[in-house]
Amino acid sequence: MAEFVRNARRLTPYLNFKFRVKWDNRYVAGVSKVSGIKRTTEIVPQSTGGDSRIHKAPGRTSFGDVTLERGLSHDWEFQRWATMVWNYEEGMGAQSSLANFKRPLTLELYNEAGQLVIAWNFFECWAAEIELGDWDANGNAVAIEKLKFATEGFVRDPEVREPTEPTLSA
Repeated sequence: MAEFVRNARRLTPYLNFKFRVKWDNRYVAGVSKVSGIKRTTEIVPQSTGGDSRIHKAPGRTSFGDVTLERGLSHDWEFQRWATMVWNYEEGMGAQSSLANFKRPLTLELYNEAGQLVIAWNFFECWAAEIELGDWDANGNAVAIEKLKFATEGFVRDPEVREPTEPTLSA
Protein backbone atom coordinates (compact mmCIF):
# COMPACT_ATOMS: atom_id res chain seq x y z
CA MET A 1 0.00 0.00 0.00
CA ALA A 2 1.28 3.44 -0.87
CA GLU A 3 2.01 5.99 1.82
CA PHE A 4 0.57 9.46 1.46
CA VAL A 5 1.22 12.00 4.19
CA ARG A 6 -1.35 14.68 3.32
CA ASN A 7 -3.84 12.39 1.62
CA ALA A 8 -4.22 9.51 4.07
CA ARG A 9 -7.42 8.31 2.35
CA ARG A 10 -5.62 7.80 -0.95
CA LEU A 11 -5.06 4.07 -1.37
CA THR A 12 -3.69 3.90 -4.90
CA PRO A 13 -0.36 5.08 -6.32
CA TYR A 14 -0.30 7.86 -8.90
CA LEU A 15 -1.26 6.97 -12.45
CA ASN A 16 1.31 7.47 -15.21
CA PHE A 17 -0.78 9.14 -17.91
CA LYS A 18 -0.74 12.77 -16.70
CA PHE A 19 2.72 14.22 -17.21
CA ARG A 20 4.56 17.03 -18.94
CA VAL A 21 8.13 17.51 -20.12
CA LYS A 22 9.77 20.88 -19.59
CA TRP A 23 12.78 22.10 -21.54
CA ASP A 24 14.27 25.60 -21.43
CA ASN A 25 11.56 26.68 -18.95
CA ARG A 26 8.73 25.81 -21.35
CA TYR A 27 6.73 22.71 -22.02
CA VAL A 28 7.50 20.45 -24.96
CA ALA A 29 4.41 20.06 -27.11
CA GLY A 30 2.72 16.74 -27.78
CA VAL A 31 4.77 14.33 -25.64
CA SER A 32 2.64 11.18 -25.31
CA LYS A 33 5.18 8.72 -23.92
CA VAL A 34 8.43 8.76 -21.92
CA SER A 35 10.49 5.59 -21.51
CA GLY A 36 13.96 4.36 -20.59
CA ILE A 37 14.32 6.18 -17.27
CA LYS A 38 16.92 4.06 -15.54
CA ARG A 39 19.85 4.37 -13.14
CA THR A 40 22.28 1.47 -12.72
CA THR A 41 25.11 1.20 -10.21
CA GLU A 42 27.69 -1.50 -10.83
CA ILE A 43 28.22 -4.08 -8.10
CA VAL A 44 31.90 -4.48 -7.24
CA PRO A 45 32.75 -7.74 -5.42
CA GLN A 46 35.38 -7.32 -2.72
CA SER A 47 37.04 -9.64 -0.26
CA THR A 48 39.24 -8.88 2.68
CA GLY A 49 42.24 -10.88 3.85
CA GLY A 50 41.31 -13.86 6.00
CA ASP A 51 37.59 -13.60 5.15
CA SER A 52 36.17 -16.07 2.66
CA ARG A 53 32.99 -14.06 2.13
CA ILE A 54 32.51 -11.75 -0.83
CA HIS A 55 31.29 -8.28 0.09
CA LYS A 56 29.50 -6.08 -2.42
CA ALA A 57 30.32 -2.41 -2.86
CA PRO A 58 28.83 0.19 -5.18
CA GLY A 59 30.83 1.00 -8.30
CA ARG A 60 30.23 3.37 -11.19
CA THR A 61 26.71 4.66 -11.83
CA SER A 62 25.30 5.06 -15.31
CA PHE A 63 22.00 6.40 -16.61
CA GLY A 64 19.91 4.97 -19.41
CA ASP A 65 18.90 6.97 -22.44
CA VAL A 66 15.45 8.53 -22.14
CA THR A 67 13.06 8.34 -25.09
CA LEU A 68 10.31 10.89 -25.68
CA GLU A 69 7.55 10.11 -28.15
CA ARG A 70 5.52 13.01 -29.44
CA GLY A 71 3.30 14.03 -32.28
CA LEU A 72 5.06 15.96 -35.03
CA SER A 73 4.62 19.70 -34.58
CA HIS A 74 6.18 23.03 -35.53
CA ASP A 75 8.17 23.31 -32.30
CA TRP A 76 11.28 24.68 -34.03
CA GLU A 77 13.27 25.69 -30.93
CA PHE A 78 13.12 22.20 -29.46
CA GLN A 79 13.90 20.68 -32.87
CA ARG A 80 16.93 22.98 -33.37
CA TRP A 81 18.30 21.89 -30.00
CA ALA A 82 17.63 18.22 -30.75
CA THR A 83 19.71 18.47 -33.95
CA MET A 84 22.68 20.41 -32.52
CA VAL A 85 25.00 17.40 -32.53
CA TRP A 86 24.51 16.84 -36.25
CA ASN A 87 23.54 19.48 -38.77
CA TYR A 88 23.21 18.75 -42.49
CA GLU A 89 23.74 22.41 -43.41
CA GLU A 90 27.18 22.38 -41.76
CA GLY A 91 28.37 19.73 -44.19
CA MET A 92 27.63 16.10 -44.85
CA GLY A 93 27.75 14.45 -41.44
CA ALA A 94 29.62 17.32 -39.85
CA GLN A 95 28.88 18.26 -36.28
CA SER A 96 27.51 21.69 -35.58
CA SER A 97 28.53 23.89 -32.65
CA LEU A 98 28.53 21.92 -29.42
CA ALA A 99 28.79 25.00 -27.22
CA ASN A 100 25.35 24.59 -25.62
CA PHE A 101 24.14 21.20 -26.77
CA LYS A 102 23.66 19.78 -23.25
CA ARG A 103 20.56 21.05 -21.51
CA PRO A 104 18.40 20.07 -18.54
CA LEU A 105 14.96 18.46 -18.88
CA THR A 106 12.24 18.12 -16.27
CA LEU A 107 9.59 15.40 -16.16
CA GLU A 108 6.52 16.37 -14.14
CA LEU A 109 3.83 13.95 -12.93
CA TYR A 110 0.30 15.16 -12.10
CA ASN A 111 -2.48 13.51 -10.12
CA GLU A 112 -6.03 12.99 -11.39
CA ALA A 113 -6.97 16.51 -10.20
CA GLY A 114 -4.20 18.04 -12.32
CA GLN A 115 -1.93 18.91 -9.38
CA LEU A 116 1.82 18.55 -9.69
CA VAL A 117 2.82 15.69 -7.38
CA ILE A 118 6.36 14.62 -8.37
CA ALA A 119 9.07 15.98 -10.68
CA TRP A 120 12.42 14.63 -11.81
CA ASN A 121 15.25 16.83 -13.07
CA PHE A 122 17.52 15.38 -15.76
CA PHE A 123 21.00 16.84 -16.23
CA GLU A 124 23.26 17.32 -19.25
CA CYS A 125 20.79 15.96 -21.82
CA TRP A 126 21.42 15.86 -25.55
CA ALA A 127 19.65 14.23 -28.48
CA ALA A 128 21.37 10.96 -29.39
CA GLU A 129 18.74 9.61 -31.78
CA ILE A 130 15.77 10.94 -33.74
CA GLU A 131 13.29 8.57 -35.38
CA LEU A 132 10.33 9.67 -37.46
CA GLY A 133 8.46 6.43 -36.82
CA ASP A 134 6.21 4.53 -39.20
CA TRP A 135 3.95 6.31 -41.65
CA ASP A 136 0.98 4.58 -43.24
CA ALA A 137 -1.07 6.07 -46.07
CA ASN A 138 -3.92 3.72 -45.17
CA GLY A 139 -3.97 4.68 -41.50
CA ASN A 140 -5.28 7.68 -39.58
CA ALA A 141 -2.85 7.77 -36.64
CA VAL A 142 -0.86 10.77 -35.46
CA ALA A 143 2.62 11.10 -37.01
CA ILE A 144 5.03 10.32 -34.17
CA GLU A 145 8.66 11.22 -33.72
CA LYS A 146 10.87 9.52 -31.15
CA LEU A 147 13.67 11.49 -29.56
CA LYS A 148 16.24 9.55 -27.54
CA PHE A 149 18.27 11.64 -25.12
CA ALA A 150 21.49 10.77 -23.38
CA THR A 151 21.57 12.08 -19.82
CA GLU A 152 24.28 12.24 -17.20
CA GLY A 153 21.92 11.90 -14.28
CA PHE A 154 18.53 12.58 -12.79
CA VAL A 155 17.15 13.29 -9.34
CA ARG A 156 13.71 13.69 -7.88
CA ASP A 157 12.97 17.38 -7.29
CA PRO A 158 12.81 17.93 -3.50
CA GLU A 159 10.93 21.22 -3.99
CA VAL A 160 7.81 19.41 -5.22
CA ARG A 161 5.74 18.33 -2.22
CA GLU A 162 2.61 16.23 -1.95
CA PRO A 163 -0.35 18.56 -2.48
CA THR A 164 -3.57 18.34 -0.52
CA GLU A 165 -5.96 16.73 -2.97
CA PRO A 166 -9.40 18.31 -3.40
CA THR A 167 -12.40 16.58 -1.89
CA LEU A 168 -15.88 16.47 -3.30
CA SER A 169 -18.52 17.79 -0.96
CA ALA A 170 -22.13 16.69 -1.26
